[in-house]
Amino acid sequence: MIPDGLTICPSSHGSKVTAERLVAAVTKRGMTILARIDHAAAAANVGMALRPTEVLIFGNPRAGTPLMQAAQTIGIDLPLKALVWEDDRGKAWLAYDDPVWLARRHGATSGAERTLGAMTEALAAVAREATAPSVGTTS
Repeated sequence: MIPDGLTICPSSHGSKVTAERLVAAVTKRGMTILARIDHAAAAANVGMALRPTEVLIFGNPRAGTPLMQAAQTIGIDLPLKALVWEDDRGKAWLAYDDPVWLARRHGATSGAERTLGAMTEALAAVAREATAPSVGTTS
């Protein structure tokens, strides 16, 4: 079952390569990586095992601020986040929240169509870049 508002993409790469490709795709578009949270490393620090699981937090205030001006509660869901993880078969995945779903959740859609469209397109593009097979190489 896919949770409401979540977009999940299979990756043609391992989780580490997928995360690094995501960083490159995000920064290429002028967004900033604000944080990387390695849940597997945190689990290891307390003696627990967890398959590779990393959250990347990124954004651009030019896109997020108008949404927060419309509904400040959307700040709980911004900046944008992507989850990269490895399933029990070693397959890597990338997931992110749909910006339109987030805006609806907070009642921030009125007048934000252009911003939400741009955010949706940007997220889909970075997800494709992060997960698509490399041309002429294997990962």
